[in-house]
Amino acid sequence: MSGTADRKRVTILGATGSVGRSTLDLIARNPESYEVFALTAHRDVAGLADAARRVGARRAVIADEMLLGALESALEGTGVETAGGPDAVIEAASSGAEWTMAAIVGTAGLKPVMRALEGGGTVALANKEALVSAGQLMTDVAAASGATLLPVDSEHNAIFQCFDRARPESVSRIVLTASGGPFRSKSLEEMRRATAAEAVAHPNWSMGAKISVDSATLMNKGLELIEAFHLFPIGGDENFEVVIHPQSVIHSMVEYVDGSVLAQLGAPDMRIPIAFTLAWPARMETPCQRLDLVATSRLDFEAPDLERFPALAVARAALREGGAKPAILNAANEIAVASFLASGIAFLDIVSIASETLAGYDPPVPRSIDEVLEVDREARAIAAGLLERFMR
Repeated sequence: MSGTADRKRVTILGATGSVGRSTLDLIARNPESYEVFALTAHRDVAGLADAARRVGARRAVIADEMLLGALESALEGTGVETAGGPDAVIEAASSGAEWTMAAIVGTAGLKPVMRALEGGGTVALANKEALVSAGQLMTDVAAASGATLLPVDSEHNAIFQCFDRARPESVSRIVLTASGGPFRSKSLEEMRRATAAEAVAHPNWSMGAKISVDSATLMNKGLELIEAFHLFPIGGDENFEVVIHPQSVIHSMVEYVDGSVLAQLGAPDMRIPIAFTLAWPARMETPCQRLDLVATSRLDFEAPDLERFPALAVARAALREGGAKPAILNAANEIAVASFLASGIAFLDIVSIASETLAGYDPPVPRSIDEVLEVDREARAIAAGLLERFMR
């Protein structure tokens, strides 16, 4: 379905989060190019209403149905349609938009992402759980419907820009770069004593608390490795590598069978990969800072230390085992990170809890999103049961 007067018809799932806000910023700068059909948010009524007014959205959906009245009041007289509840979010995902930003955080985004993929349009994927917890299910649906799946994470977006999709057999290796987070040069003892405030102080990116902690443990890179495996079919996990690159200038690299390596470089601003997916297959101007290689002066690389950052090895093992294991890893990690942020467990215990949960739970391979969500619920319960033993 085409947008009005050649404008691309778009929906943003998770419009009030950091990715959603960056997407809205780009759309607001190009109102002649985009027609906003639907915006959704979890509980941020004020943010959702403001965004809907600013970009002239047709519909605004709040996931917490108890807040629908407040949303209706905030948008009274604007002509914006309102709806509330999880089913309304899923309905927004199947609105017929040509382009959907999937930026709902957590497993709450699984059903909306699946519905958007079933519609056969273009889905810009910022929801990590979609491919980590249900990668095969998601890619199978995309293939069946003809949907185009565009990665928004800076690392996967970089790979997409360098990857020869017409000849994937010509790719020999994919290299994901990691900043190393705030503890890249810290000792194990220093990491053992690390506080939540120290863990969320990312040196390069401005992110939420949970993803910042994942960056500090390098669990985010382990989960991204699982995502890359599903997005770029070039063989087993041995064809995917992680290297530490403190400057966060090279966002990832693709190596070809002839030895050539293509890299995507840019400033650490999420609007760059978002803009790539929003305008794809064209490109659009952004207000982002331009890369100054002279000012950057140097690009450093080092191998990750798996003794200090065992999350990478744990994630790779979950990928190799396959089935429900990646979903279990993601769920257990979320429970452990939440406890750490609440000063319940120590920083190094995060990966220990995720690893123990993986070892103690081996369900059948999930065949539907409902089964994935059941695995997620059980894994969270198991991880929560382990917390007391690790409590400080």
